[in-house]
Amino acid sequence: MSAQHLVLMSLAVLVAAFVQGATGVGFALIAAPVIGLVRPELLPVCVLVLMLPLNLYVAWRERGAIDGTGARWITGGRVAGTAGGLWVLAALSAGQLSLFVGASTVAAALVTLLMPAFSPGRGAFVGAGLVTGITETATGIGGPPLVLVDQRQPAPTMRSTIALCFLLGELVSLAVLLATGRVGLPQLQAAALLLPALVVGAVLSRLVHRRVNGRLLRIFVQLFAIVSGLVLLVKAF
Repeated sequence: MSAQHLVLMSLAVLVAAFVQGATGVGFALIAAPVIGLVRPELLPVCVLVLMLPLNLYVAWRERGAIDGTGARWITGGRVAGTAGGLWVLAALSAGQLSLFVGASTVAAALVTLLMPAFSPGRGAFVGAGLVTGITETATGIGGPPLVLVDQRQPAPTMRSTIALCFLLGELVSLAVLLATGRVGLPQLQAAALLLPALVVGAVLSRLVHRRVNGRLLRIFVQLFAIVSGLVLLVKAF
């Protein structure tokens, strides 16, 4: 990995960790398109590995606010969706995967940005988990469906519940990817090199997560994701 690539990806990871630590979402929407532009072969494993300590930290930091019922239904759907994500990885070439990541990023950001808030039921939780299982296993991106079903919750509940769902789902996805031979040493080495940037971003988020304007920051994440996804689509074409 060149120094230029490492600096670019580290900056993206730092910003992504700060945004997710402050709002509960945004890491993969920011980090995955940048990593996909620079080193697409690192997806999705590098992003999934980096999100493990980040989501463990956020879930522990606000563990008292977790919505246990919603988390259980989301995780059930998330486990079921993992097989779909694995099928996507098996079916697509590297170039097609870049297209899929770009299109998924733009679509997810637009849906999250434009869809009005609603009161979710059990089916919505399971459906959000199912979609997240497919997209996160295939690309590392899975936040938008969880934001849609949790957006009426208080900020601490949304952050902690999404973090817990991410953490459990990422463990399942990585276990399946490892069992199918899709986890390699280069992806793990890249995650280790990017870990310091993740720690800095997470620590900085602790300073502002109770005061940050979550709505405005989430809009920034969506707009950044749309631009990044479009750039990735152009490059893939």
